[in-house]
Amino acid sequence: MEEKEVITTIREFISKQFPKECNCCGKRYQSFREYLQNTTHAGKPISYDAEYEDWNPVKPIGSISISNCTCGSSLAISSMGMNLFTLGRLMNWARIEAKKRGVAISDILEDIRNKIDISVLQD
Repeated sequence: MEEKEVITTIREFISKQFPKECNCCGKRYQSFREYLQNTTHAGKPISYDAEYEDWNPVKPIGSISISNCTCGSSLAISSMGMNLFTLGRLMNWARIEAKKRGVAISDILEDIRNKIDISVLQD
């Protein structure tokens, strides 16, 4: 898997999670773009499966990226529901990439999230 395919795959998956509504204030984010324009990332994304070094999870715990709504409440984008084959390919790409770069998986996830954000906001 190449980085461009990783970005495209994750971006398409996340885009399908919209519209998204804040459970606290009821604000509705109609699109991924609107969500990025009106929320603030809270920390780095986390892969719970990577934390357990489960690179091909059969029962994935998942990955999550938290952002703060305009009201301050936390909103999550997750990998829940992703095809297991696709998830495994992404997990293994991240593992190999982290090793190549000599960084933590969370750094790889943050880098990919930033590149996805840029691509969404530029469209």
